[in-house]
Amino acid sequence: MKHLIAPLAVTLGLTTAAFAADPIEGTWKTQPDDGSYAHVAMKPCGSAVCGTIARTFNDSGEYKSPNLGKTLVIDMVPQGGGAYEGKVWRPSNNKIYIGKMDLSGDSLRLRGCVAGGLICSKQTWTRVK
Repeated sequence: MKHLIAPLAVTLGLTTAAFAADPIEGTWKTQPDDGSYAHVAMKPCGSAVCGTIARTFNDSGEYKSPNLGKTLVIDMVPQGGGAYEGKVWRPSNNKIYIGKMDLSGDSLRLRGCVAGGLICSKQTWTRVK
């Protein structure tokens, strides 16, 4: 009986780890860009993580942006140690950039880069609780 319990416990432990939520999952507040900011919902998309614009705000408060529901963070693949690589979309100019993210607690540093990563625009997002 002991021989059956140990492999079962290991299997259950591995299964639980496989279904554990990525620490980046949840809602994040962007920094203002052209006077507006958003709440981005980060969720799994296949083996990567994607972020969709869930709410938008400007100086007057919450408003219905035409970008609601659009994917801002595209196919970010975990690299280990809180680092992710994929793509990011900037709504203000409708361009997609090479994207990198670094997670540290409730802070998410996001970079969108061109020229192979030589020129980057940066933002730091905070987790919405």
